[in-house]
Amino acid sequence: MKNSIGRRAVLAGSAGLLAAPLIARHAGAAGLRTIRFGIGLKAMSAIVINTVIGEELGYNKAEGLIVKPMALGNNTNVQLALDRGDIDIGIGVPSFQMPLLAKGEWQRDVNFYEYTYPYKWDIAVKPGSPIHSYGALKGKKIGVSDFGATDYPVTKSVLRSIGLDPDKDVKWIAVGNGVPAGVALERGDIDALAYYDAGFGQIEAAGIKLAYLPRPKNLPMVGGQFLMAPRSMLAKERETLIGFGRGICKSSQYILASPEAGARAFLKMYPETAPRGASEAQAVAAIMHTIGRRIKLYRPPYAGAKMGSINPAEFIAEAKLDQLKIGLVASLYTNALIDPINHFDLAAVQKAAKAAGG
Repeated sequence: MKNSIGRRAVLAGSAGLLAAPLIARHAGAAGLRTIRFGIGLKAMSAIVINTVIGEELGYNKAEGLIVKPMALGNNTNVQLALDRGDIDIGIGVPSFQMPLLAKGEWQRDVNFYEYTYPYKWDIAVKPGSPIHSYGALKGKKIGVSDFGATDYPVTKSVLRSIGLDPDKDVKWIAVGNGVPAGVALERGDIDALAYYDAGFGQIEAAGIKLAYLPRPKNLPMVGGQFLMAPRSMLAKERETLIGFGRGICKSSQYILASPEAGARAFLKMYPETAPRGASEAQAVAAIMHTIGRRIKLYRPPYAGAKMGSINPAEFIAEAKLDQLKIGLVASLYTNALIDPINHFDLAAVQKAAKAAGG
């Protein structure tokens, strides 16, 4: 990477679900299976760092894969793209999946790895704001990044759990992702911002000060994010899904061992995500600030659980929070691939990360 990172590139995904891949490394490499990976973002961001740097680190190639992330705008588009066959694997979120299950419309796909665990959302206000609790948000304007993003339905559910009517007691405003969301709060366009861990980190890295409202007690373990694939792929390409998951598992362990090394790998792939005009050191620091909260959620919060394993209690809690009537959740997930996904030399991964971290 050069000492100054100033190049900007447009990475937004197509609204027509045929977005160009965000990376094209090793394109055309003989014998490698190309995986089109759908992400519910409008442009690449470090919030999904552990799902993409396996390409830079060689983890995907070691599994016989080329992974091409595709920014599809939102989670709805990811689900549609997977069902249409426009992508092979996508990021799945329960806030979208549970209503489908409740209506009997969840049949085709399955979650096979949890790459980020709950709970990652908060509500922030400007320092000095008279709002000091979630209950005090009644009658206020709450900003969310996008109505198709998970911060919107999750925060609505949390407000409902403390006795507020999220459709009548507050006004919701879509303010965009990242720094623009922080600017909207800073200049008073909204009274509070409901957002996620890494998104807040990005805002703070830009120098915008935030004050976080204390979370309500007994927040449910909801909002994990998953890798999902068609059931047909699970049946016909089991080893491909294991290899894909293993690349992400290795990447997660790599970042945990050295966030700096992970940030450097990400910036080699996506230098345009660095702050305009930033030096290499400044760019690495910005990425590390962005992911500082998120990396704590790579490990499962359940005793003895292996990385990536799925706890069905999360789906049940999500349905209860969303006031959805569901039956069995077994159709939503499988843990059958977790053991082979975690079968690699962890010490070697950690050693390589520490060596690259400088």
